[in-house]
Amino acid sequence: MGTAGGVTNFAGLYGRREGRMEQLVRGVASELLDRIEALGGLNEPQDGMGGRIRVRSYDVAAYKCAADAWLTSHRVGVLFHALACGVHLEDGRIDALLLQTRSGRVAIKAQQVIDASGDADVAALSGAMFTLGDGQGQMLYPSTMFRIGEVHAGRAQAAIGEFGAIESLMEAAAERYAFPRRGAILRPQRNPRQWRANVTQLRNESGAAVDATDALELSAAEMEGRRQIVQYMRFLRAEVPGFEHAEIAEIAAQVGIRETRRVHCQHMLEGQEVISGARFPDSIGLNAWPIEAHVDGAVQWQHFLDPDNAYNQLPYRMLLPLQPAPRNLWVAGRCAGMTHIGQSAARASGACFAMGQAAGTAATLSLRGCFEVAQLQRALKEKGAVLV
Repeated sequence: MGTAGGVTNFAGLYGRREGRMEQLVRGVASELLDRIEALGGLNEPQDGMGGRIRVRSYDVAAYKCAADAWLTSHRVGVLFHALACGVHLEDGRIDALLLQTRSGRVAIKAQQVIDASGDADVAALSGAMFTLGDGQGQMLYPSTMFRIGEVHAGRAQAAIGEFGAIESLMEAAAERYAFPRRGAILRPQRNPRQWRANVTQLRNESGAAVDATDALELSAAEMEGRRQIVQYMRFLRAEVPGFEHAEIAEIAAQVGIRETRRVHCQHMLEGQEVISGARFPDSIGLNAWPIEAHVDGAVQWQHFLDPDNAYNQLPYRMLLPLQPAPRNLWVAGRCAGMTHIGQSAARASGACFAMGQAAGTAATLSLRGCFEVAQLQRALKEKGAVLV
């Protein structure tokens, strides 16, 4: 999502601790930031919502190149353009993962498997229990992200101002344009003549959020996202100072999916645990992003109850699927153990970095025999992760 989905900013890395805004998600996230910055592709942190949130925008091309070089430096075997299409189970474990590739179908033998697909593809194929969206047929609405070029930065910044202030301009023009949602986000990139836009909202024929596990709905959503972008550009050029000569610089290659399957895990992170700043003895990292629920026509925010300590811990148990899932399977990212509302916060990139590093470390340690959570926590802290 960070590259093909065109997100263009890291959310949830920064939060307030004892009243000070600081980077709370570190470890592998810090190394990636350093690598992107070395390529000149990282913006300075940007605050929003009265200082309640802070994001870090980046250049998508720099992110791709930094990630490639990072993986290569560790001699990681990479296989792009491959979709999980089956698993071979043996004695309650995944023995091999079946992939459909441009070279045909292949089987990858596996000792440990981490499902970070976002859609819980591997977990679902292996028989793990999951819930699709809220369990009642509704999910967080997806968006198609895009970048806008040829913006007069000074005039645009003065017109739009703070994070989310574009809403007042949209309300004034609502009778002339059919906006898919309120709560649009337009912010400048590292090059101030280019802006990122998070303004679309994708529905299926019934008006519900697109189900990204349905191939036909997902295909229709890609086209609908581009149609909405064309219409929104009409509004920007005609109604918003600084955008009179704006052009579409890039439309993301993939729809930005916020929610599909959520795997049933030993702990399901709840929305109340997020906003109350929950602490857990098996913490493997932090989430500093508030609840951001993309509902029909709007974005609903719920901020942390303690604004001076705006973060919650993430428990290791949310990475461990309940049986009958295979014993050698972890889940990480937006398909991990979270409720519908809890996931609307911890699906952001900051928490995903924390979960991914923890799952990878746990899988590695488990190859050496049984291990305790305390051992995992020590290993994470040695690599720079923040757990408390």
